[in-house]
Amino acid sequence: MKYLAEIDIMPQKEILDPQGKAVKLGLHNLNMDTIDNVRIGKHIRLEVEAESEAQAHETVDAACRQLLANLIMEEYSITLKTAWSNVTG
Repeated sequence: MKYLAEIDIMPQKEILDPQGKAVKLGLHNLNMDTIDNVRIGKHIRLEVEAESEAQAHETVDAACRQLLANLIMEEYSITLKTAWSNVTG
């Protein structure tokens, strides 16, 4: 079965986020002073073939730990759902 994985990778709270700080300053320069605590991360979407949701989660988790996320500076969350193919006819 195919699963669609959505992965959000964000800097750990203890890590400074210079990109987020730059965006916050830009927003304040646009008179959007009510916006605060901007953090910039990554969003990754991928499909994985697996026999079960647990196996799909395990595969995606391994991909995050080994390649997609820098665990020293980043944390991640995974959302899985069944991927439906678009069939027309």
